[in-house]
Amino acid sequence: MSAVVVLRLPLDTDLSGFVALLQRLRVPHRVAEEGGEQVLWVPGQELADQVRELYARHPQGDAGAELPASVAPVRDSFFTQLRRSPVTALVLLTTFIVFAVTLAGENFSTIRWLSFVDFRIDGERIYLTYLAATLDSGQWWRLITPMLIHFGWLHLAMNSLWYWELGRRIEFRQGAIGLLGLTLLFGLASNFAQYWWAGPSLFGGLSGVLYGLLGHCWIYQRLAPSSAYRLPPGVLVMMLAWLAICMTGVFELLQFGAIANAAHVGGLLTGCLTGLLGGMLARRSA
Repeated sequence: MSAVVVLRLPLDTDLSGFVALLQRLRVPHRVAEEGGEQVLWVPGQELADQVRELYARHPQGDAGAELPASVAPVRDSFFTQLRRSPVTALVLLTTFIVFAVTLAGENFSTIRWLSFVDFRIDGERIYLTYLAATLDSGQWWRLITPMLIHFGWLHLAMNSLWYWELGRRIEFRQGAIGLLGLTLLFGLASNFAQYWWAGPSLFGGLSGVLYGLLGHCWIYQRLAPSSAYRLPPGVLVMMLAWLAICMTGVFELLQFGAIANAAHVGGLLTGCLTGLLGGMLARRSA
């Protein structure tokens, strides 16, 4: 379901009351400046017609206003959500393909072409090259591709579910190009952070990107409130608490495997920065 323009209004029109009403009614929407006007989008023509009618009755917002039953947001089917979120779907599809090709993270002969730096395995030892040598050989794709590598089904399932949840929100609010750019930026930042902290090592997964998306939504929402970025209660606390637990080293102590904590922190800090910049621009436009 594609986004439909509901209203085009002069920049000096105060939409804050009406936007607050849409947020209270949990109507998915997006407001941005375009061609010297404020433009309000919602997903679907039927919803657009009803929201337009609602604005005619309550342009300043109304605490007692309610949407007609016919316009109450209906949970879209899975395939409808896929069509509305092409970049989210594309990133996940690519991740699934890499997971299959690498045999759930067990096929190291394939993983070595996607890891941050090249490596070879001799018996029970792994020998990794340095980033400078990797870049000198022209293998620039390695700066991004570690985010596609996952080691085991649980690793893939957790990261995929969170990317589906956060990616769709950003794609609706800031568009497909916006999500793609943020995904690549957070992947790059988290990979570099992990390499800077731990040196040459074998790591992978979307979790650094996920913490970037989380930080972006968190700070953006505080500066320019949007229903798309309003996360379920407790999600932020849970994710930050999980990060803190991982940083204690308890999982390494219990021999559950190493956690790329620097990638998580690097992604989170970069996401907070993009959320700050994006939120300030959106607030200024509004």
